[in-house]
Amino acid sequence: MALMLIADDNRQITSILREYAKADGYTVKVAYNGVEALDLYNMYNPDIILLDVMMPQIDGFEVCREIRKKSNIPIIMITARGEDFEKIMGLDIGADDYIVKPFSPGEVMARVRAIMRRIDPDEKRNAQILSFDNLKINMDDYVVTINSKNVSLTKKEIEILWTLANSKNKVFTRDNLLNNLWGYDYFGDSRTVDSHIKRLRSKLDEFKHENWDIKTIWGVGYKFEVKEDEK
Repeated sequence: MALMLIADDNRQITSILREYAKADGYTVKVAYNGVEALDLYNMYNPDIILLDVMMPQIDGFEVCREIRKKSNIPIIMITARGEDFEKIMGLDIGADDYIVKPFSPGEVMARVRAIMRRIDPDEKRNAQILSFDNLKINMDDYVVTINSKNVSLTKKEIEILWTLANSKNKVFTRDNLLNNLWGYDYFGDSRTVDSHIKRLRSKLDEFKHENWDIKTIWGVGYKFEVKEDEK
């Protein structure tokens, strides 16, 4: 199982990214400052690093420089600043990609998958394809099919379906989904989630799906319920 190191002093962000990374099959180690990031890197030799720029003790740029002295491990830098010179600096010192906060955790993981595919084209692509009975979700191409017929879903609807289906029978609160899919500082409310789920269900209900469904857990949130083991 691949190991991801997440280095960011914002615990809310690391918590969200950790859950997404684990859902994608990663073992995760978390550092909350630059010194800890280097210590964990040296201790565990991770497969990829999500690295915040503005961290206590040692900033992300210096951490990246130190790691690049001995390794070409993939590094995605994350920052609250969007200035071009910072992006250029990050890429020039060896970062593979650069993401500006606020971000969608789903987009972060899509970039992780893209980088890992470039490094190892034979890496398990099936990790990004879920199948339950007659449903197939392909996150590499953002395509959803039921009985081999394309379901016309928006990007956000596909991300919601993937998030729920990737943890079948697990209940997600509205706040879970809001934070995970819209970002930790999105100013919307739970009605945003409800309206997207309503439209998603309407489109899925155009096809028969007796063995799985998106269920409402009243007063809590939603789950992807599988009535039989996947075939």
